[in-house]
Amino acid sequence: MSALLEVSGVSVSFDGFKAINNLSFEIGAAEMRAIIGPNGAGKTTFMDIVTGKTKPDTGRVLWGEFGRSLLAMSEAQIAREGIGRKFQKPTVFEDQSVQENLLMALKKDRGPFAVLFWRPSSADLDRVAALAREIGLADHLGRKSGKLSHGQKQWLEIGMLLAQEPRLLLVDEPAVGMTPAEREHTTAILVEAAKTRAVVVVEHDMEFIRRLDCRVTVLHEGSVLAEGSLERVTANQQVIDVYLGR
Repeated sequence: MSALLEVSGVSVSFDGFKAINNLSFEIGAAEMRAIIGPNGAGKTTFMDIVTGKTKPDTGRVLWGEFGRSLLAMSEAQIAREGIGRKFQKPTVFEDQSVQENLLMALKKDRGPFAVLFWRPSSADLDRVAALAREIGLADHLGRKSGKLSHGQKQWLEIGMLLAQEPRLLLVDEPAVGMTPAEREHTTAILVEAAKTRAVVVVEHDMEFIRRLDCRVTVLHEGSVLAEGSLERVTANQQVIDVYLGR
């Protein structure tokens, strides 16, 4: 399986602190991957590098079948390439309905002229209805997003990212603040999404990761400490010492 994303020998320092230290790993084209590690392990910085927010001091970040460098692209170019990121705190347009949020997120020509005269087609409305079913909000299309529960807002934001048809979805701590039922539904949404794209989940909740049933990468001091199934990495003595034993 060829890699969709290849991170190779990447390092970055902030004021002398090495946030990422010779980091190397790959993610496949339709793969679920969980990234765990103690605070300060480099998880957020890794996502910042992939999305173009932070440029590393050394190393390569290659993307797609032809191995193009993400480091040569701007944040906007990287987003257009199909890399979507969901932050921990949901950001939706609270005064707009669920349907309007999803319509705004659809992958469309965003030039000023096109935006001015854009009206949703029946195909657009069908796509939004399908997305709403996928994220479990089909019965809430007309509801204002500000009225949704915390978990429902998280699902809506995931739906808005899926509307952009990303090839790689980066999701930061989706389970925080959710009820057990909401966590279970979030797992189902992400597992389904990973059938047709790469999904990388940064999470501290081990039970949530167990439900994802995927390969786990453990970061420590900006490097890969261990990789494999959750059972394998949680049995690793180094992982126990630096992370689980805390």
